[in-house]
Amino acid sequence: MDYRLEVMFEPVHELIASLHTYICRNSHKKLDLPSTWANDTRQKLTPELDSLLSGTKMNAEWKLIYLLIHLCPDTVSAEGFLKWLDGLTVGDLNELVLNYVDQYPESMHDFRSRTLTMIDGWNEQYFRHIEPTIITALQKELNERKAAMHSMSQEVFIDETTNGLRFMQTEGLNKLILIPQFHFQPINMIFRFGEVTLCHYSARINLEQEDFLSPHNYRVLRSLGERNRLKILRYLHKGPRSFSEIVRHLGLSKGITHDHIAKLRTAGLICAHFDGDTLTEYSLRSHALLRIQSNLLDFIER
Repeated sequence: MDYRLEVMFEPVHELIASLHTYICRNSHKKLDLPSTWANDTRQKLTPELDSLLSGTKMNAEWKLIYLLIHLCPDTVSAEGFLKWLDGLTVGDLNELVLNYVDQYPESMHDFRSRTLTMIDGWNEQYFRHIEPTIITALQKELNERKAAMHSMSQEVFIDETTNGLRFMQTEGLNKLILIPQFHFQPINMIFRFGEVTLCHYSARINLEQEDFLSPHNYRVLRSLGERNRLKILRYLHKGPRSFSEIVRHLGLSKGITHDHIAKLRTAGLICAHFDGDTLTEYSLRSHALLRIQSNLLDFIER
């Protein structure tokens, strides 16, 4: 692989990940967070902020916020980002993102105003009050990943870190940045901006101390208990396949097939191959299957 690889984390990265989690309502049932998290969080927000977030879409404008956080010279805190963004003129913003995006907000002035209101409100009403152990765990994850970075090949490191993502070397891709996140577990978020791809990956952090399998290991076992998912694994044993090929092989609808693939992906049993931020095909992650027995025995025998 010829592109550069970097792992980073600052609290503002988890701020945007937590905000993404709240806004992406269709994903709430798929997450490791408590089922009451969204409703409990809503009670902490003013009606004005909740209304603004309810009307926010996962579109090009939302993606642009991730880019601005990446471009900000002070990404340590929400306050640093807000001060930087507030100090930029509309002309500054247009020039800053010129080489990264094709779609601009209809009004960059209104976009900046909404972003400032949204980030400031979310920080004050939710993020500043989260458990400090979340940030501590993410910083520990960062340190562990940095320590492991030079002990394995780049491809293996990316696979282990992201639980099965593969990023193709494509024209124009010069840097891949991996950022651990907690709130949106077990789902990864991928954004391509010109020569840079950002991947906010599920860090598989478990803050619960109950005497049971980790959410990740339990997810792996549950994902195997379905006939069509086993068929997908056997089909991928023959080599990488596109989504359309898997749909034809199963003879099921695209929606049902997508749900089966999503469960296998979040369990880390299949690899998802990306060209930039476009998913191209899937392959079997054989070594993840080999770990199931030892993880299960460790739980039973402890």
